[in-house]
Amino acid sequence: FINCKRVTEFPSSSSSAMAFLTSCLEHSVTPIALRSYLAEFISTFLFVFAAVGSAMSSRKIMPDAASDPSSLVAVAVATAFALSVAVFIAANISGGHVNPAVTFGMAVGGHISIPMTMFYWIAQMLGSVMACLLLKVTTVSQQVPTHAIAHEMTGFGASVLEGVMTFALVYTVYAAGDPRRGPLGAIGPLAIGLIAGANVLASGPFTGGSMNPAYSFGSAVVGGSFKNQAVYWVGPLIGAAVAGILYDNVVFRNHEPDSSRGIADGVGV
Repeated sequence: FINCKRVTEFPSSSSSAMAFLTSCLEHSVTPIALRSYLAEFISTFLFVFAAVGSAMSSRKIMPDAASDPSSLVAVAVATAFALSVAVFIAANISGGHVNPAVTFGMAVGGHISIPMTMFYWIAQMLGSVMACLLLKVTTVSQQVPTHAIAHEMTGFGASVLEGVMTFALVYTVYAAGDPRRGPLGAIGPLAIGLIAGANVLASGPFTGGSMNPAYSFGSAVVGGSFKNQAVYWVGPLIGAAVAGILYDNVVFRNHEPDSSRGIADGVGV
């Protein structure tokens, strides 16, 4: 068996490379892998449904929700609770990524193969689109809100802000799934949800506090606006990559990467 999750062990010869890639592709379509994609779809669907739904509810109750602090608090709390639950219910199946940036951070750290990363992304984006579409259809007259940056901000500044927040999120994900900390049970997913909620409070008026490319993509598709969409991909992916590199290679440089974080055994990752 070739451990295709360890991207740092890619073979040098062409024949070995082909065998390596074939093993990776076979690994990405096993029954366990397929269940993982389904788990990511369901968890992302539930998370986005709650997060976007809370924003829509706030706008329904408070017409001037954009300038009402209680609306921001409501969305932050809903994000924290929904993400904690979404990670918890998928943690023992797929690792509970619920976010392409988290999956990318795990791929950079060598905990999940590139083919599986692509399938995870597809499942996560489909889950987000379906959640937003359901909200759009069932609420009839309500517009699905999309992430947008403040008028006074630049795209670069917004990307940096999203990148820093995603770094905090993915770094927390790594820490929550670190086996040396012992079995954390529900505490790991709760910590992940809390940092996400805190980041929404910190950045809601500036970028919307996405930290999740699938979340932004789904609302953009159904909401019909892709303005500044690159901000919600470039920033989070860079932030996630830096978090993955720092945690495994700098802060805990002697830590052997745990390939189980991609599927099943990782807690909240």
